[in-house]
Amino acid sequence: MSSSVNAENTGRKRAVVVGSGFGGLALAIRLQSAGLQVTVLEKREKIGGRAYQLKDQGYTFDMGPSLITAPHIIESVFQAAGRKLSDYVELLPLDPYYRIYFHDGTQIDYVGDAERMKAQMAKFSQRDADRFDAFMKKVRPIYDAVIGERLGSKSFGDGKTMLGFIPDLIRLEAYLPVTMLVNRYFKDFRHRFVYSFHPLFVGGNPFYTPSVYLMIPYLERRGGVWFSKGGMYSLVEGMGRLLEEMGGEIRTDHEVTRIGVAGGKVSHVEAGGERFEADLVVSNGDVGHTYRDLVEPEHRKKWTDRKVAKLDYAMSCFLLYLGTKKQYPALEHHTLILTERYKGLIADIFDRKIVPDDFSMYLHVPTRSDPSMAPEGCESMYVLVPVANLAGGQDWDALRQPFADKVIDFLEEWGMEGLRENLEVLHIMDPTDFRDDLNSLHGNAFAIVPKFMQTAYFRPHNRSEDVKGLYLVGAGTHPGAGVPGVFLSAETTYGCIAKDLGLADQWDWNEPGRVEWDELEGVHRAAAIG
Repeated sequence: MSSSVNAENTGRKRAVVVGSGFGGLALAIRLQSAGLQVTVLEKREKIGGRAYQLKDQGYTFDMGPSLITAPHIIESVFQAAGRKLSDYVELLPLDPYYRIYFHDGTQIDYVGDAERMKAQMAKFSQRDADRFDAFMKKVRPIYDAVIGERLGSKSFGDGKTMLGFIPDLIRLEAYLPVTMLVNRYFKDFRHRFVYSFHPLFVGGNPFYTPSVYLMIPYLERRGGVWFSKGGMYSLVEGMGRLLEEMGGEIRTDHEVTRIGVAGGKVSHVEAGGERFEADLVVSNGDVGHTYRDLVEPEHRKKWTDRKVAKLDYAMSCFLLYLGTKKQYPALEHHTLILTERYKGLIADIFDRKIVPDDFSMYLHVPTRSDPSMAPEGCESMYVLVPVANLAGGQDWDALRQPFADKVIDFLEEWGMEGLRENLEVLHIMDPTDFRDDLNSLHGNAFAIVPKFMQTAYFRPHNRSEDVKGLYLVGAGTHPGAGVPGVFLSAETTYGCIAKDLGLADQWDWNEPGRVEWDELEGVHRAAAIG
């Protein structure tokens, strides 16, 4: 994708965005709306970053993110540009949000409606069902702080915001590990999993991720879980089209090899054999790769190679993209199939970094909501198995096919009869693909682990401490991974840039852009319920 707009000689501030994932595109739109001339540089042949797309023999696959929560946060990007999300993307509300199969054959359909959830929980534990409302009352203030009070879109760069948040952090017990807080309320293993697994969706270990991330279940309940018709890539395409309509420029097949620095300030970006002059640079790339590989060591007093190496990088994923001639009605749009082990399996992935004999998995079956993503009567799906990142030293060249066969065999035994003989399309993605295609250190799938000492102020900052005019956006900076997280990071980084360019009088941390969040949230919440 490219634009006819020339980024030079416009007389405006020139912003270069490295990478075209959701965070990079969202920030590019905000910057272009604010009057800067934006050029987005993308390594791959299409935009999207982790939110890439694969098409084969009539099957369409989203290769990364598979759901939308808090659509009002995405809506705010389009509103900042004077547009509506609905003019570019059609969102479909999902019900249930997830279907969860446990090792003993029981299942729970995870939904937003409290009474339906309590009725399902009562089958396994009436006590747990009776504690549901108390749990939601406990996590609502965490949601109110992160989303309602906009801590997710405020800069923690100077530490003052963190110091201001510490009293609330203590009062809300949001510093406690997710599982510790959840286990206070629920006793049955099913319910403990249902309300503690969400950190895995942002690369976190539920056994030590702080409970500030428990705002996710409340966020889902309040705003619903959604899917964009045609696949999540339709949102990528819509954002790319909006940026180009506004005069922004997109260059694909342009891998950035260097961020130039002169006098302690960014000067240009080198990519695809070209030099792009820049007044400011934003990296939506992997944070470790950005500092270690794109900025020369003499310009990095804080983010030295040693410090980059010491970051705790998130787990990776093993994915199968399957196109089948047969449909499997037992699968919902989002389905989790779990092994008996929970804590031990998580420790194998995060701490021991080994490939165990058992595994749990997440299946994304978009044809359940949008049949157009596969030929008639067929199924498009991906199977995601969390695995350790490459710091474990596994040889995925040797493991790749045997592991794929093991997953397919498991699914057939589990109940997906005839899966192998009905396969028309099979593509495999392992941690080496995250490393090679996405420049992710150790092949991580979610940037860095969201443990306490890598949360908020302790994450790499949205504004670089080393190089003036260099900024970060996306999963590796504040507030973190996940679709809402990277969109919020675009708000945070935009706020930093606005202040640095002397636009502070046009920027209020409590009112990003021209957005009325309460109104937008109400619209999408009503649509989800209705």
